[in-house]
Amino acid sequence: MSEMKEMILEVVERMLKENVSKDLVDIVEQGKWASDIWNLFVENGMTAVAICEENGGAGGDLEDLLNIVRLTGKYAAPIPFTETTLANYLLAYTNLQVIDDLATYMLAETPSFTLENDKLTGTAHHIPWARHTKQLVTLAHSTKGIHLVAIDLSQAAISPDKNLAGEPRDTVTFQNANVYQQSTVLTSEQIQTMTAITTAFQLAMMTGAIEKINDLTVHYTKEREQFGRPLHRFQLVQQHIVNLAGETALALAAFNNVTVALVAQSPLSEVAYARIRFEEMIQTVATISHQVHAAIGTTHEHSLQQYTRRLWSWRDEGASTFYWTDLVATQLLEHSGDSLWAYMTSCTNNSLLLKAQS
Repeated sequence: MSEMKEMILEVVERMLKENVSKDLVDIVEQGKWASDIWNLFVENGMTAVAICEENGGAGGDLEDLLNIVRLTGKYAAPIPFTETTLANYLLAYTNLQVIDDLATYMLAETPSFTLENDKLTGTAHHIPWARHTKQLVTLAHSTKGIHLVAIDLSQAAISPDKNLAGEPRDTVTFQNANVYQQSTVLTSEQIQTMTAITTAFQLAMMTGAIEKINDLTVHYTKEREQFGRPLHRFQLVQQHIVNLAGETALALAAFNNVTVALVAQSPLSEVAYARIRFEEMIQTVATISHQVHAAIGTTHEHSLQQYTRRLWSWRDEGASTFYWTDLVATQLLEHSGDSLWAYMTSCTNNSLLLKAQS
């Protein structure tokens, strides 16, 4: 964590709270985006927080950036902030030049693109915000192996699509397009680390959305009355609120564990355990919040559905729970020997896994 973290987060939360309304979030479903909010982020240097000062950045660290991402998830900000900053972080990780423009990314277990003579060919689906951004950072196969590449999206044929929350998730096709940056051949360990970083960004957004859902639900139970008293006075509603608060606290704890592990450069296990636990958490949070809000929470007029739909959408994107459970199982088989329980209880990084199983 950098020394300026609290100041950064205070500025970002104030900007989002003052400028992002439910109506503004709705514009993304009309094929638009909040360019004014983006410009505000750029003017305040938030898009360059985790870029080193030598490259024109603010010299912050990954923990600062992930907490900003968490806040954009908390306010459902309709801007490609996560995509642009993650694309640049991946470029910096592979010693490539960062992009001073709107960007997006696509990492997949099996790359959709082939690279030959610095030309990119192939089609990828569900690329976030492609129609609104300028550059794509993605993986590509060559005869030598897998590379990270950066390419101008003006060379692509883009077919608009969207996820359950109405956010842009487009199909992008390249045919012998010029790649202007490419990494050396990536090792499997590098690709795993990049996948962990990408999942950490998704966990940050989901944590923010869970925080907002908790806030909305608590507020609703205080202002809504039944039989002459506020909803939060009813025992069953109180039980729901307690369970929701517990899931929210767990989400924040898991997110904080992930940021610490990333800064310490040992992210795989902590990211895996957090992602596995979030699978169950999302279902619980969405179920409780909609039960408490009843039918009104599903209506377009209420903002709850904006956040629960994002949770369901983000859960299904990127490296899935199956990917991470397979990684955890493989690690256990390779390192536990004949004593699985002794291995699990001796690993300090496995605390979240034990919580997930309890």
